[in-house]
Amino acid sequence: MEKSIYTGTSLRFRQLLIRARKAAALTQTELAERLGEFQSFVSRYERGERRLDVVEFLQVARAIGIDPHRIIRELMKPPERTPR
Repeated sequence: MEKSIYTGTSLRFRQLLIRARKAAALTQTELAERLGEFQSFVSRYERGERRLDVVEFLQVARAIGIDPHRIIRELMKPPERTPR
């Protein structure tokens, strides 16, 4: 089994979290402050250098102000195909 951090699903998960953070008009630093973490914590999971466990994901979603179910629903959709 491939390490989940290197899968397309992991990339989509990170992209969804980044998009949600930016839609909430939060910088990495502002989000980190809400989480009681350093900016590097947010940077590392957004770049795929570390994984978020379920509890951390819920804390991130709460800090951004989004419904975690929305992220999961989006993640479960088939990936969009790019036209050739």
